[in-house]
Amino acid sequence: MSQAEKPANATTTSSASTPAPAPRNIRARFESKFPRGLIIRLIAYLFVGHLFAFFVYLLFVLGGQNQ
Repeated sequence: MSQAEKPANATTTSSASTPAPAPRNIRARFESKFPRGLIIRLIAYLFVGHLFAFFVYLLFVLGGQNQ
């Protein structure tokens, strides 16, 4: 049987298809996927974006009361 005809199972190992070892906990997996600076920027942009949206909403509410 050729390599293409063999069924893939968990016991078969080859150098090209061996996955990287899984991190032990959630924090290690999270930090290995995303750089720390990216997370900080994401939180900052979300906070600033919501603050800006609140400010625009407040402008509409206060502007609507003056009519």
